[in-house]
Order: sequence, then C-alpha cells, then structure tokens
Amino acid sequence: MTHHARARTVLEHPLAARDAGPYGVTGGEGGSLWATLVHHGQIARMAPDGAATLYPLDSATCGPSLITPGPDGAFWFTRTQDDRIGRITADGEAGSFALPAPGARPFGITAGPDGALWFTEMNTDRVGRVTTDGEITEFPLPTRGGLPSVITAGPDGALWFTLNQADAVGRITVDGMVTVHALPTGGAAPVGITAGADGALWFVEIGAGQVGRLTVDGDVREFPLPRRDARPHAIAADPAGGCWFTEWGANRIGHVTAEGDIDLVDLPTPDSEPHGIAVTADGAVWAALENGNLVRLAT
Repeated sequence: MTHHARARTVLEHPLAARDAGPYGVTGGEGGSLWATLVHHGQIARMAPDGAATLYPLDSATCGPSLITPGPDGAFWFTRTQDDRIGRITADGEAGSFALPAPGARPFGITAGPDGALWFTEMNTDRVGRVTTDGEITEFPLPTRGGLPSVITAGPDGALWFTLNQADAVGRITVDGMVTVHALPTGGAAPVGITAGADGALWFVEIGAGQVGRLTVDGDVREFPLPRRDARPHAIAADPAGGCWFTEWGANRIGHVTAEGDIDLVDLPTPDSEPHGIAVTADGAVWAALENGNLVRLAT
C-alpha cells in the first residue's frame, strides 16, 4: 500500500453564498450538477457552463442533505431537519413527502433496484423505502442508537448502509431482511459508502481515518490514511477502478485503488470543508464545499 500527494488541475466554481453550505452533490443529464444547500433550504443546479440556479424549498430550515437521481427523471433528497423526503424535477418544481413519525432525521438516500428510493433514518434505527408516488415503508434495524447514515445500491440486488455509531455496515434486501457486518476497528464511525467497480462495497471511516472495503460475503479490509484525523466523509466509485473520497478535516480529495494505494490532492482554498462527492459521465470528480463552491478535479 502506497500514499502519494499529486498535483492535479483543481478548479472551484461559485455556487452559492458561503453560509449556504453545499453538502450533497450528484450529476444530472447533459453535464449538469445538482447540490443541496443544507443551511439555506435550497437545491442548486449548476449548468455545464457554470451558471448556477437556486431553487428555494418550502422551508428554509428543512436541512436538505443527500441527493440522488431517481428512476422518474427527478432528483430525490433527504430533508433531515423536518423529517421529509424531497423531490425536485429537472425544471425546478419541488415537493416532499412526510415520514410517519417526527424526529426520524433522514439522511442517506439512493435509488434501489426495485424502482423505489431507499433512505436511512438516523434517529430511529430504520431504513425506509419511498415509491415515486410517495408511498413510504419503514424497516426496523437490530441496532439501538446505531445512526444509520449513507446508503447505496449494492452489486447483489440489496441495499448497503453505514451504521455510524455501531461501527458496522448493514445490508437490507428489498423485502426487508437485514444483516449487520461489524468492522474490525472500534470508533471507526463509517459515513460514506458506495458500490465499487470491483463488485465490493467501499466506505470511509470518519472516526478512524481509514477507507474500508467490504465484499458481499462479509470480508473486510481497512486502509489507513496518512492523516488519521483527516475525517473522510463521502466516497464515490470511479468507473475506471477504485474510488474517490473527501477528507473533510484535511482539506483534500483522495483516490484509493482496489489494492489500497492512495493518492491525495490538496484543495486550493484553505478550510473549504469538502463534503459530498460525485464522478460525472465525463470522468470529472466534483465535490461540494462548505465555503459555497463546487470544486472540479480533472482526472
């Protein structure tokens, strides 16, 4: 396993005010980008030419967090502060669906293999499912205070999610059967998770400063980062192999290969606090920065 610090072309693109808090980011049709503005209760769209459009939601304090393309051509996102699942069309028309119980604090969201959206509820130890017409089903997890966080569709037809306070990764089938895989490192506090091009699940441990790899049959490997206080937060699969991730505490973007070799790229603005990350169809890597910008890393 090797570590490298490499110079790459990194460009910041203004998106919103510094205190807006760009958080989740995902690619859209035609080279557009969509991001959540967690502090302002808005969804932002950046066109391929860099022009930004901000769409206010019906609550400025709803806390839009993670966002994903849906099977219906719209974008779906969690509203962590008011316990709703949001939906916005490509032309900016927004709506939302309330969760059955208050205080759930939905966070992660992904399109499932069954044509529905799947999400986590951080405060209730549940994973939820919402159809494109708003029908919600919730599945209880065996944890107590496990803080289910990010969720992704796995290569095996199931959904995989991190359990931040349980130091574990969970798996749930589309009919609600749950398996929990404990991580070797105590205090790992996993957050981001993605399905890699190698058929495994990759995740980042914000507490332990590591990147992890989990096979669908439960084999775990962990790769320590050069700075164990780097606070890796989000991770996205690289179609060419490996994964890209953000280091919130070290102001960097990193890449890990399937063998665990790590490249690190410093961001140009100090204390920009990178959160969400996405790899777009053209191979570019984008991250949402707390300083109000999106950053593009040309690969």
